[in-house]
Amino acid sequence: MYARRHILTAALLVATVIAVPARAEDKPTEIRIGTQKGGFFPAVRQRQTLESAFKPLGIDVKWIDFQFGPPLLEAINVGSVDFGFVGDTPPIFAQAGGARIRYVAAVKSEGDNQAIIVPKDSPIKTLADLNGKRVAFGKGSSAHNLLVTSLEKAGLSWSDITPAPLAPADATAAFVKGSVDAWSIWDPYLALAELKENARVLVFDKDVHKPNAYYIANTDFVEKYPSLVAKLNTAFASEGKWADAHHEEVAKAQSEATGVDIEAVRRFVNRSTYSVVPLDAEVIKTQQAVADRFAKLGLIPKPVSVSDIVWKWTPGS
Repeated sequence: MYARRHILTAALLVATVIAVPARAEDKPTEIRIGTQKGGFFPAVRQRQTLESAFKPLGIDVKWIDFQFGPPLLEAINVGSVDFGFVGDTPPIFAQAGGARIRYVAAVKSEGDNQAIIVPKDSPIKTLADLNGKRVAFGKGSSAHNLLVTSLEKAGLSWSDITPAPLAPADATAAFVKGSVDAWSIWDPYLALAELKENARVLVFDKDVHKPNAYYIANTDFVEKYPSLVAKLNTAFASEGKWADAHHEEVAKAQSEATGVDIEAVRRFVNRSTYSVVPLDAEVIKTQQAVADRFAKLGLIPKPVSVSDIVWKWTPGS
């Protein structure tokens, strides 16, 4: 009888625990969002839209700035950032390295925000002229993909150039000093080089391939808080629509937040789009082509299947 009472008591305790609804502590106290100098994030931060959306839930929003995509994704992988925005190539390298990330939304670009540039008086006139030249780019960045794709278009191989993998700040200095012959780079660095150095565009993204950008989240965060990921996507989608209709306000906020010259910021904002959408079949196919390109060249340790880490988002859900 004593044993039976204890068994019944234990069963009741288990049933009670299962029946208890999720406690408030089961949601995070803050969401950490990784950003870069490009995009519309300074305006979003200034407008406090995300903070207003999550404050009623008792969740703070923390913004963390990165120079470019690869270190941002490493932060997401190790769990020091929950959610962030990057170009097409960083997720490929991260996935190939086993990073715990998920694609959660996309931004379809017009292909005007990234280019391979040369000094104004450079003898380089065509992509074929890159043969034997030293070209700067951010390793594992979207500019890396632009460079690879451009070489393919010109009938050149990776070994036909001297790659100079440099972070944007270092590449800026190298370009100004003339220690590199060309530079594959994105805005706002692209716009600054055009305006400050009279850099000449050799080719834009849109001239060689269809680029996209992505919102990425940590795998554990997605699995634990799917409703928060959907809420983040919805908030950024709403802000994207606002930004597409308010370029001047986006530019002013961006310039104030980063100290980047307002004319350079206006230039890249006016050639930007901000619409946030789910990853559809077309987007996944385009991103898979990027992955296959890097695998074929042996620039990533193994082939990857992009669709394996896509989180399905249904707007309005």
